[in-house]
Amino acid sequence: MRLSIVFLAISSSLLAQGQRAGSPFDSAYYQAYPKLVTARFFFSKKYTGLLLEAPADVPTLKYRPNTAFSTGVGATYGAITLNLGLNLGFLNPDKEDKGKTRSLDLQSHIYTRKLLIDLYGQFYKGYYLSPKGYAIPGDAAYLRPDLRVNLMGVSVYRLFNPRQFSYRAAFLQNEWQKKSAGSLLIGAEAYTGIIKADSALVPGAVESKYTQRNINKVVFTEFGPGIGYAYTLVYKEHFFLTGSASLTGDLSFVKEYTEAGPEKHTSVTPNVTLRGVLGYNSNKWSTSISWINNTTNLRGASGKDQYLVRTGNIRVTIAKRFQPGRLLKKRLQVIDEL
Repeated sequence: MRLSIVFLAISSSLLAQGQRAGSPFDSAYYQAYPKLVTARFFFSKKYTGLLLEAPADVPTLKYRPNTAFSTGVGATYGAITLNLGLNLGFLNPDKEDKGKTRSLDLQSHIYTRKLLIDLYGQFYKGYYLSPKGYAIPGDAAYLRPDLRVNLMGVSVYRLFNPRQFSYRAAFLQNEWQKKSAGSLLIGAEAYTGIIKADSALVPGAVESKYTQRNINKVVFTEFGPGIGYAYTLVYKEHFFLTGSASLTGDLSFVKEYTEAGPEKHTSVTPNVTLRGVLGYNSNKWSTSISWINNTTNLRGASGKDQYLVRTGNIRVTIAKRFQPGRLLKKRLQVIDEL
């Protein structure tokens, strides 16, 4: 079972008035719609997976959650974005062979004009090993209903070219990037979490191949600075491809547990966050497919044990901008005053 929740994002900087004097952005590069409602319909899939890396000649252990696709609706007006997603059974047939995953996914991404903020609250229990047939006879999937992955964290990045580059055009659909542009990103992140199972994380049938054998719990905290770059390539004003990557060098504190007790390890590890959007934008309509993936890299006590926690979201969106009617406009005045 997966729980979807209402997400409310309040920007710290309001949308500007397009082409007025003193505008904080260059309207030759992108257009903003602060007085229009951007309504959207979307399909999405969130995930938090666990990878246990191995020597070069041994497959990486890939624990994946059996999460469902959700469908939802949302709207953006001014500084406020509200989305509501629900899981519908008919979108996810024939998945019982992968076990059951219970999850609370509070993953949120906030795009102000000058800041990019990612918030993570991931609470997952129940995984299966991919591909099927590994560490177990036959074609079935090795199931781990006891495996938990919890991660909480935040990252904040500053955009250095907000006058010409817009994240909102790609991810919130309430702006329209008309010319190609990019921006340098500088920021920092901090994460903490736990990986835990009732028995060893590595299946007994293959434990001799992995340095993480006999470990049943990993507790971690990481934080550090990061740098990145984002760019939107625009074709004939309407078609666009947005790509973004950030790399951090985190100070990582990891504690691994076995039956003999815990072992601690401190190191500097790289983490990567990737974003990609392909879509179409116009004065009224926007359609896109987007992907966000964050990889938290953990190094164990031996210096060789490697754990990767990958959190992400895949979404297909159709959005339309429209002028609010008299009654709705009156109720939205409170947002205009923010």
